[in-house]
Amino acid sequence: MKKYIVTLSEDERVELNALARTGKAAAYKITHARILLKADAAPGGPACQDQEIADALDVGTATIERLRRRFVEEGLQAALGRKQPSNRKPPLLDGAAEARLIALACSAPPEGRVCWTLRLLADRLVELEVVPAVSYETVRRTLLKTS
Repeated sequence: MKKYIVTLSEDERVELNALARTGKAAAYKITHARILLKADAAPGGPACQDQEIADALDVGTATIERLRRRFVEEGLQAALGRKQPSNRKPPLLDGAAEARLIALACSAPPEGRVCWTLRLLADRLVELEVVPAVSYETVRRTLLKTS
């Protein structure tokens, strides 16, 4: 017994048919639309089994299961789109912190030094309370990106 049953309304079926037939969308969207159309368990829908859909559309059964779940839990638009990654961390240095870093790197080096090092810049950013902690590698990548 399937836990997530796809039941399309008439409007959704028309939208998915139009998407699948025109071919004017991304390939994954067209494939998702075709999967949902084949999995439709509403009256008049084919209500194909996952293995039948997998064989017909050359996709894995796990893909079909995930798509069913996303359709039932989040709706049609979420099922047609790509899943947003959830493991992204916000950047450590935002725009204001990057500006402070660049201004600091362009300023005169500390007394007794000829030039700024990455470690000195990282330590100074922490001293100035721009960020709570930052590695010299983050400073290097930021300066590399902005030069």
